[in-house]
Amino acid sequence: MRAVWLAALLALLAACGPAETPPPAPKFLATDITGASWGRDFRLIDHNGQVRTLADFRGKVVALFFGYTHCPDVCPTTLSDFAMAIRELGEDGNRVQVLFVTVDPERDTPALLAEYVPSFNPGFLGLYTDPASLAELAKEFKVVYQKNSVTGAADYLIDHSAGTYVFDGHGKIRLHIAYGTSPAAIAKDLRTLLAQG
Repeated sequence: MRAVWLAALLALLAACGPAETPPPAPKFLATDITGASWGRDFRLIDHNGQVRTLADFRGKVVALFFGYTHCPDVCPTTLSDFAMAIRELGEDGNRVQVLFVTVDPERDTPALLAEYVPSFNPGFLGLYTDPASLAELAKEFKVVYQKNSVTGAADYLIDHSAGTYVFDGHGKIRLHIAYGTSPAAIAKDLRTLLAQG
């Protein structure tokens, strides 16, 4: 009788099968900031005059970078690196949206943003807002910026945070990509996020 009971118990346990383990978390080359309680959204105007929020890009991976058009090094390098990464993705590059938020609303007019930002990739968008709203947005995204080397009202540089934030297709902040990351590394992380849908 005991042998029958033991056989039944073993059969029952076998039917349950092994406990399902969750899939492993994706491995990124950039800093994984999944679950951050900041960097939740924005409300900005694009260089075509259209109001934009994160919801407008649902279904796409979004890369958000803060900079300015008179930037001598970090900004053009970052935009060039993302342009190369998107080319490397081929057709999947159409599912990535790069957004450039100016920290220099005094000089970066919509016309200047429309000329500068798409010159790196026609799909890239320049975004702007008024100085007070920019200060609030910078706080939300933990971005710092400050005028430096001021020699005249329109002649100055701006020191600013140099990383890029990346959101997945569901609008959740996921990555912080450091300045100087290679286009190949950027493409690898973007491809990983795109594979998650």
